[in-house]
Amino acid sequence: MRKELSIPEQQELLNTLKNRFEKNRNRHKNIEWANVQAKLDVYPEKCWSLFEMERTGGEPDVVGYDKKTDEYIFYDCSTESPKGRRSFCFDEDSLKSRKENKPENSALGAATAMGIEILTEAQYRELQLLGNFDMKTSSYVQTLNEIRKLIGTLLC
Repeated sequence: MRKELSIPEQQELLNTLKNRFEKNRNRHKNIEWANVQAKLDVYPEKCWSLFEMERTGGEPDVVGYDKKTDEYIFYDCSTESPKGRRSFCFDEDSLKSRKENKPENSALGAATAMGIEILTEAQYRELQLLGNFDMKTSSYVQTLNEIRKLIGTLLC
């Protein structure tokens, strides 16, 4: 699978991200778009991951900046779970165990293929402070193996 964007694809993505950034300033106070774009220009592989998030309906947006790693943090900010990533199992094991009505992928598998990670429960709670998300749908969050053995995966 190709993990590079053409110049027109990258420009279109950056325009989409910039417009979303400007429309939702409450999600990223004290962050300037020029700094985000400068960082994305240096790391085109991040643009590919963001493109995949956008392509599958995630509507990625900047939600923070990590000073330790010098990275901008993007989350899916679609109001409901991304359409292109719904009805998935949690991981490869649960996907393999399905005998009927088998989904096309798992949440962890899709995230790995896109070069992203699913949110932790704490990150999901942070996202909820930025707006109304998943009012009709649910999203998987990272689930420790100990918890999975006891109750299964966590949905928020």
